[in-house]
Amino acid sequence: MPEFAVPFHWRNFRKRYSLIGSRCPVCGRYFYPERHICPVCKRTVKIEEVMFSGKGKVFTYTVVRVPPEGFKIYAPYIVAIIELEEGAKITGQVVDCDPGEIKIGMPVEAVFRKIRSEHESGIVLYGTKFKPAK
Repeated sequence: MPEFAVPFHWRNFRKRYSLIGSRCPVCGRYFYPERHICPVCKRTVKIEEVMFSGKGKVFTYTVVRVPPEGFKIYAPYIVAIIELEEGAKITGQVVDCDPGEIKIGMPVEAVFRKIRSEHESGIVLYGTKFKPAK
């Protein structure tokens, strides 16, 4: 197990397991992951922390048929850029959807799922994925 693995994951626990981003109070734009300086208006104001609703739509997507090591059992799987209701865009896997069913503009909602496990350390990593909204 890499020495940084456990402390790294615990430090990022809250942000990894919640859709927490930020909002610039000057231009009103939302960002994920959170930003400390607005990349749009470049103002040095206090950026607000935001908990996103988890609802959005597929902005664009790809189907991964030849995955990297550790993800081969999931292939083929869908990775999409999701535009959240608030306007921020986030990359995430779309689950509970066959690759032939996904469409740009499809409504989705965030779900909490297993991402992978590190076999040597026994750490199971969870995170946000998206599924078609009902």
